[in-house]
Amino acid sequence: MKPVNVLNIAQFKHDDQHEDFHANRLENHLETRHKDIAEPHSHNFYLAILFTHGTGTHEIDFSVFDVKPGALFFLKPGQTHHWHLSPDTKGYIFFHTREFYELYYTHNELARYPFFYSMHTSPCIYLTLDAKKELAATFKEIYREYLNGPNLFKQALHAHITLLYVKATRLYDTLITSEANTENTYYLKFREFEDVLEKEFRNQKLPGYYADKLAVTLRHLNRITQAVVGKTATDVILERVLLEAKKELVLHRGNFKSIAGLLGYEDYGYFSKQFKIKTGGTPSQFVKRYIKQ
Repeated sequence: MKPVNVLNIAQFKHDDQHEDFHANRLENHLETRHKDIAEPHSHNFYLAILFTHGTGTHEIDFSVFDVKPGALFFLKPGQTHHWHLSPDTKGYIFFHTREFYELYYTHNELARYPFFYSMHTSPCIYLTLDAKKELAATFKEIYREYLNGPNLFKQALHAHITLLYVKATRLYDTLITSEANTENTYYLKFREFEDVLEKEFRNQKLPGYYADKLAVTLRHLNRITQAVVGKTATDVILERVLLEAKKELVLHRGNFKSIAGLLGYEDYGYFSKQFKIKTGGTPSQFVKRYIKQ
């Protein structure tokens, strides 16, 4: 099977009206839009999924989450995912571009929502029965507006989506770990660290470099990362690098030696050793978990 790399939202377009937004019942999406996509892939858009029926597993950036009624998932552009779902799976799904949400409402930034602003925050919320009913109703309104919306349908969609994101954020805030529930200045600085890391991780691996960029001491940067995610700055950097290596292996079927070079490692043996320590296997063993021979 040809590898699926990054899905574009245009692939889901079915008319001339909805070029940057798509919504569907999950069971319809699985049958008509997703049935030929069996291997890990990523998207160039933001994605929200609510499971109302069914069971299974949903793997996001190589972390596995249980699927069950009330499981709510949010994915950012570039995140890798795939799932194994029972035949009775039902729910709702919608996705949109950044421009769709932010272009006309610049004060509403997607990064303000906790499930979108960090690779270290969980993409999953498990809802109570009451919360599931409430959010399912909002998903249903989004789907209905998408199908039948008259004039100002984009404004209506935006209002419903914002309401959903706000409700989910309030629920999320009651479930986040104590590590993330630290002083606001620490968490903001950690997000700043991730922003710089995202731009520079291929070329810069030393935590001291990022401490200088953030105008803090290395000791204080480690204090921040330990408080927020319980890891050293070096661990955070390596995790980001290894995540990219995994994506290159699975999505693009790259040669691991060339991937090491792409990620700034001249010493292939050292990088391979780090990969094995962190993943529990060699690159070829890792790939076999995800690619059907």
